Amino acid sequence: MNIVRVVCAGVMLLAGSVAAQEGGKAIQKTTISLGTATPGGGFPLYGNAFAEIMNEADPSLAIGPRNTKGSNENIPLLEASNLDIALVAGEPSYEAFMGIGRPPTRLKILTAMYSSPGMFVVRADSPFKTIHDLVGQPVAFGAKGSGLPILSRYILDGLGLKQDEDFKSLYLDRAGDGPAMVLDGRAAALWGAGIGWPGFAAVAASPTGARFIAPDADEIARIRSKHSFLKPLTVPAGSYPNQNDAINALGSWSFILARESLPDDVAYHLAKTLHGAEGVFCKKLAQACETTAANTVAAAPNVELIHPGVLKYLREIGVVK
Repeated sequence: MNIVRVVCAGVMLLAGSVAAQEGGKAIQKTTISLGTATPGGGFPLYGNAFAEIMNEADPSLAIGPRNTKGSNENIPLLEASNLDIALVAGEPSYEAFMGIGRPPTRLKILTAMYSSPGMFVVRADSPFKTIHDLVGQPVAFGAKGSGLPILSRYILDGLGLKQDEDFKSLYLDRAGDGPAMVLDGRAAALWGAGIGWPGFAAVAASPTGARFIAPDADEIARIRSKHSFLKPLTVPAGSYPNQNDAINALGSWSFILARESLPDDVAYHLAKTLHGAEGVFCKKLAQACETTAANTVAAAPNVELIHPGVLKYLREIGVVK
């Protein structure tokens, strides 16, 4: 396999030949830079586990996670070839692919990560029970530059609400700061998304406990009538401490995107290694159980958005015709 060789001023991957020993034989390492997000959020948790599983599955890979400001920084870093691959939430991916507010991106999908049902979490002893109860309240909508505030804007817009006018919007420097703000009263609620999301887990596991707030059935219908790309998703009961009932919500799929110039053979190799490690990845991280070849095809807005090297592998295993 050809080694990735990219040199970008002041940043990024030295993808070169790194010697490692296995059974007395030198192995050439393919070094891949992986952009995640700010510490304390779901992307670093997932990205670190992804790198660990992939590097263990194939000693020729050296995937190195790197904290960034999240989806909105990862996209331009990929486009400038300052990252090889990066985690990007569904809404920024959708806007980039569709050319909403910018030229359409030429980035490609390496794999679908997981579905991200969006919800608010409040303390269990708070008086807030619906989204409209939170109007006028201080709400932490996620880290600056992450995809979470974009998802919430679409959902609130579908309800006729404006995030920065109808709420006292708080944007975080670090995703991990949100739970403490809810628990000490600086924020009435924290917005987040996903199953196993660290911010939700922290509030739910606290002595006060948590209550989750998602759109009801009528609200889901209203939102989807305006933003049909959002998908009905379910957070199964027991996904968080003391969460006894399933929660119906709306959201989208997050992706690992690749720079357009990532060589086809490298993308093929990554897809093959990941497919072989799906079971191990699932055991390591609950949300990674959705990281499958089949879900990548189902979640992609268009199959042609999947990296050609990945598509070659998916055709070989019969997931794509």
